[in-house]
Amino acid sequence: MKFLTNKTLLISGLSLLSILSSCERDDLEKDPTEAASELLVTSSLDNLNIAINGMHRNMYYRQNSSQGQNGATGVMIYMDVMGDDLVFPTTGNNWFISTLRWLDNANATSTNLFYPYDFFYGQIRIANIIIKAAPNVTGDQVLKDKVMGEAYAFRAYSYFMLAQIYAKRYVPGTTNSQPGLPLRLDDSFNPIPRASLEEVYTSINSDLAQAYTYLNGKTRSDKSHFNANVVRGLMARVALVQGKYANAALYAKEARQGFGLMSNTQYKSGFNSYSISEWVWGYKPIDATTDFFGNFMGYMSRNYNSGQIRQAPKVVNNLLYAQFPTTDVRTQVIDPTGAHTTLALPSTYSKFPYTSQKFLSVNASGTVDNNTSLGDIPFMRAAEMYLIEAEALAKDNKEADSKIVFNEFTKNRNPSYAGATTTGQAYITEILNSRRLELWGEGFRFLDLKRLNLPLDRTGANHVSAVTNNLMTVPAGDKRWTWLIPQAEINASQNLVEQNEL
Repeated sequence: MKFLTNKTLLISGLSLLSILSSCERDDLEKDPTEAASELLVTSSLDNLNIAINGMHRNMYYRQNSSQGQNGATGVMIYMDVMGDDLVFPTTGNNWFISTLRWLDNANATSTNLFYPYDFFYGQIRIANIIIKAAPNVTGDQVLKDKVMGEAYAFRAYSYFMLAQIYAKRYVPGTTNSQPGLPLRLDDSFNPIPRASLEEVYTSINSDLAQAYTYLNGKTRSDKSHFNANVVRGLMARVALVQGKYANAALYAKEARQGFGLMSNTQYKSGFNSYSISEWVWGYKPIDATTDFFGNFMGYMSRNYNSGQIRQAPKVVNNLLYAQFPTTDVRTQVIDPTGAHTTLALPSTYSKFPYTSQKFLSVNASGTVDNNTSLGDIPFMRAAEMYLIEAEALAKDNKEADSKIVFNEFTKNRNPSYAGATTTGQAYITEILNSRRLELWGEGFRFLDLKRLNLPLDRTGANHVSAVTNNLMTVPAGDKRWTWLIPQAEINASQNLVEQNEL
């Protein structure tokens, strides 16, 4: 991959991070430069902190001059459109259609396949530079700890995403000697082979432990940054994938401390404000630096006045919807008629049954507005941590404890809920279905199907075969669950990097 072999692109990336560092938060109000270099970035603690701020900005900012490649938010959309719960009623203007049809993941030269690899290794490269440089600069120790902690958290998060996408699934209880990723933990450029998947997860866990040590007890400027809660949340996600259920439950419980579940009124307000209590980690695009059609809300909101949303609003799998009562607030942001009369959508907006208004774009004052694609982006919420804790406890043979957690969460979403009555696998399925509805549109479904070794099954639901190109099922364990390594990486690695099964 070019970030591993071409230093010119690295310098360009650092320059970009510096340019992007002028942002909405006081700690990001720095004078941007057009000619940042690695030497400049590593010359002071303040500059390293600017680089961290730029990495966060990078998480939702347009990359490669491509409207659909907006940092990790673009990858989030990939992960949902490849699943079964987010439905495209038409092709619209073709954004994400090749991904939805599972064409990109099997095409080594696809720009959409290359993008997550390129993006996350770019973040890793910057994190490696910061981790190496930070101990040698002078300055406030608390700020230095934050910079180090966030760099380790970024590296762990990036490798975790890459491992879930470009390696075969992690199988708990086995050696996991299958090829993982090139494990780059320094700032060198020499080609390296793929480490085993177990080695990659060992590194991820080590980095998260380091991040927690540095960030524990530290405050953050706002929810766009990592803190100890976010790191514990990432540790819970990783432990769940690895089948380390006791750890997953513990970390998830710790992660959600101080982040109370939102009210039903807040739930229906549009998922556009990270000031809401249960948001643990999120990002806030602002009007001064908006990307218009490229913002997350430019694709996922119900109301933004774009061709994509007018023609192909995001629809929920009707079979999933049918599993929940109308007293559940999560069904109340889905309109089975598609009319959405409360939004007063213009007649130019196509109406399809089961469209979602979970996400609503807002203007700078926070008012729902069809003419802006602004809206905060959720990356971690307390709801996810409740569901991880409940699933992990159930799978750890602690069903009674699990039900205490699951009932508390579900009672919040559905005041009429009397408590879980199912047991065993049926109860676990209830948790997983709740997770599907709760996290719809937030980038989890493909990853969940893969970790659970479940098939893709769009049959019988409201998927349109002409849109999916008849891609309605993919068996569990099929080679297509593992994205190919980009051909650019194979070419640049001097044959050290092994391609996945074609």
